[in-house]
Amino acid sequence: MKNNIGNDNLNALRILGVEAVNKANSGHPGIVLGAAPMVFTLFTKIMKQNPQNPKWFDRDRFVLSAGHGSALLYSALHLSGYDLSIKDLKKFRQWGSLTPGHPESIITTGVEVTTGPLGQGIGMGVGMALAEAFLANKFNKPGYDIINHFTYVLCGDGDLQEGVAQEAISFAGKNQLNKLILLHDSNDIQLDDEVAKAQAENLKLRFRSANWNTLRVENGEDLKSLEKALKKAKSSSKPTYIEVKTIIGLGAPKAATSSVHGAPLGKDLETVKNYFSWSHKDFEVPQTVMDFWKENVWTRGLEINNSWDELYKSYAKQYPTEFAELEKALNRNWTFDEAKIMSQIPLKPQATRISSGTIFNTLVQSNSTMLGGSADLASSTKIKGPDGNYEPSFKQGRNIMYGVREFGMGVINNGMTAHGGILAYASGFFVFADYLKPAMRLASIMKLQQLYIFTHDSVAVGEDGPTHQPIEQLAMLRSIPNHTLIRPADYSETAAAYKIALEITDGPTTLALTRQDLRELPHKNVFENVKKGAYIIADEKDATITLIASGSEVGLAIDVKDSLLKNNIKAKVVSMPSTSLFDKQSSKYKDSIIDQKTLRVSIEMGTTWGWHKYIGDSGLAFGIDSFGESAPGEVVIEKFGFKVDNITNQILKHLQKK
Repeated sequence: MKNNIGNDNLNALRILGVEAVNKANSGHPGIVLGAAPMVFTLFTKIMKQNPQNPKWFDRDRFVLSAGHGSALLYSALHLSGYDLSIKDLKKFRQWGSLTPGHPESIITTGVEVTTGPLGQGIGMGVGMALAEAFLANKFNKPGYDIINHFTYVLCGDGDLQEGVAQEAISFAGKNQLNKLILLHDSNDIQLDDEVAKAQAENLKLRFRSANWNTLRVENGEDLKSLEKALKKAKSSSKPTYIEVKTIIGLGAPKAATSSVHGAPLGKDLETVKNYFSWSHKDFEVPQTVMDFWKENVWTRGLEINNSWDELYKSYAKQYPTEFAELEKALNRNWTFDEAKIMSQIPLKPQATRISSGTIFNTLVQSNSTMLGGSADLASSTKIKGPDGNYEPSFKQGRNIMYGVREFGMGVINNGMTAHGGILAYASGFFVFADYLKPAMRLASIMKLQQLYIFTHDSVAVGEDGPTHQPIEQLAMLRSIPNHTLIRPADYSETAAAYKIALEITDGPTTLALTRQDLRELPHKNVFENVKKGAYIIADEKDATITLIASGSEVGLAIDVKDSLLKNNIKAKVVSMPSTSLFDKQSSKYKDSIIDQKTLRVSIEMGTTWGWHKYIGDSGLAFGIDSFGESAPGEVVIEKFGFKVDNITNQILKHLQKK
């Protein structure tokens, strides 16, 4: 294989990366040594970026889907002039450093998205390319291509083995996202063994069948061939897959073996330095190398950014309405028309999925860059974007046809949100949050504002049975840090939930909504109350029992309160649409809502897991700690005991025992 021995401009990338891994005594040197030429070519020859203005909106995006190669990315960011010093490289994988084990977008300037869970970076790259295509179609004008950039993704063999990658690849081909370029570090090795031991298909044919353009670079060290392939990819009418044949751990004694994938080089570092004729001290970079990177990244990027700034200023004058609309989206200043939304309160019982659909349809009209869809369930979830379906020939459509690709939908939405300018929404049946969970977790880590709108939130789903009846999903999503789950009890609480979701700009929000109809409950200050996570919705002076419920069970709890009163027992009802919002309140507020001197009772058609945090060890938890059953919804609800008489009687029996 052609080599780059003596090319210090390139080899500085490799050596800094493996030195960081060695110092940490932890990391993945194989990809650093093998894939460096691809990163070098992208950063110094192809990509437009400005380290002095890392959030410049029209920059090209680079996603390291193979996030274990983070040391390679950090080296490139340092050499390019981003705010990442040699001192930071020396702190690779250490507590509180700017160079964590896998790239984290909220920590390191220049990192677009957090990667590490393989496959998801590819999907996020697809989302970025989709956002670029939609926004360019919406805002560009003749002579004003203010949105015109590419998304480059570097992946490994493992990425392409993940199912979510295939979901995203299929989606990208169908939608002809031609500004997406995927570079495959094809070294035939993965952690356990050779790739051939785990995979046999022809990837070139797979990508072609998915409507991708395909290219191949036989020698990953051939910089001219890499540059030629990338330039050719940029002219394609389809997304492009470039297979680049490399040697993992090039220059190391264990090169081309799985042993070099995830273990520091140790003493073999000297062998690698000798191989590449690198004679400099540890973490020392010649000035000539720094000058080269400054000229080819820093200076070049600044010039391109400055030209764009002038174009954008002119655009603002020529198209002030569109400019204001774009700025609103980029700053996430979303509109919530409270008066209009609250004028649509239903006069008869209504499922919160129907309420949600009504509210959603109002929101998308006043927020023109809300973009998303449902996983082939729009007719059931009532979440369908306006203006038609997004198509390569109809890019103004705001309903994304994700198909039955829940996980793919999740990662694509992460990419759209990380790109900027988009308020992404995803919808489906609540039980299938299981499919989205990894993407939802990553959105929470990245502090991405998103909407997850799930319906059919309990065993009231009915006939479809336990496979479609969520039990543990509420507890699962409530347990994700920086993730707000809201389970509203009626139209008014649903409206408040949407308002909160638009206001939380540093994390995702999930709405859990019913299939069955619910009556509208009496409210005072519902927006402020829901914002606090829990509040007293039905009070009783000198109450000895506190009934705590969420969603569809709040109305039931109010009925239980009335039933208890007939037995001369006073109870108050707490609606708790969001445990996470409630947990953020002051102790004084929490104690004023849940009186710990009372018998505390939770009522929710899901697992009881987590409820004893609020009801204590001696409280009563009415829930479901088994899987559901197939039967009409009302029958299932009754059989699981969620009826006024059953709950009342069990509370009375409990009181008699005391």
